[in-house]
Amino acid sequence: MGMSESTNPKSSPADQEKSPSSLGAAIDQAVALVMPSWAWVPIRSLAPRHRSRIAAHLTELDERDRYLRFGYPATDAQIAKYVDTLDFERDEVFGIFNRRLQLIAMAHLANAPAPRPDERPTMAEFGASVLSRARGRGYGERLFEHAVLHARNRGVETLLIHALSENIAMLKIARKAGAVVEREGSETEARLKLPPVTIATRVGELMEEQAAEIDYQFKVQANRVNEFLEALTEVKTNINGKAPVASE
Repeated sequence: MGMSESTNPKSSPADQEKSPSSLGAAIDQAVALVMPSWAWVPIRSLAPRHRSRIAAHLTELDERDRYLRFGYPATDAQIAKYVDTLDFERDEVFGIFNRRLQLIAMAHLANAPAPRPDERPTMAEFGASVLSRARGRGYGERLFEHAVLHARNRGVETLLIHALSENIAMLKIARKAGAVVEREGSETEARLKLPPVTIATRVGELMEEQAAEIDYQFKVQANRVNEFLEALTEVKTNINGKAPVASE
């Protein structure tokens, strides 16, 4: 009698990886990657059409936050130039929207030039910002975890954070992830070696992207309904205001 594939000692690792039990384990690992805790946060990839929202987010940062994000107190004009030069084809830009579709947290994963034109980048730099009114919710750490997942799936081997030494929040996230942190005066560099891509990381990113897109579209529709109701209320108010008053 022949053995079943699951019990065949000569089955190859590739066959085992494609087996239902292996796929189920990969999905479980993917869920753990995407939702390490019950507080799931929808993180959506941004595109050129989001430039105005990105600019609005960055210009809402105060002088201190701009200094920590860019390494200098960037002016509105400098922020506008930065937003205009974002390369959405080469890099990854992603963010967190509130229910009013305001970008309350965002990150930029900038890929370093590849060693050769026909090769993928092996290093990427991470930078993030969170509005003051949205802090204390772990958004910075979630953006970093998302960046790690995205980078691993694209063959990036090292994630780099170049920050001011006084940027305690960012450096804390890097240290917690296991990055090697080296300080040089007022600036600090953190390097995190990334493990290779797995089925779990690919499935995890796919699940997160789809869930975040559903969340975003739901918020878009909810805002359209709210705008319609507000317009309807305004029309009714105007009509009531112009209604003739009956004489006694």
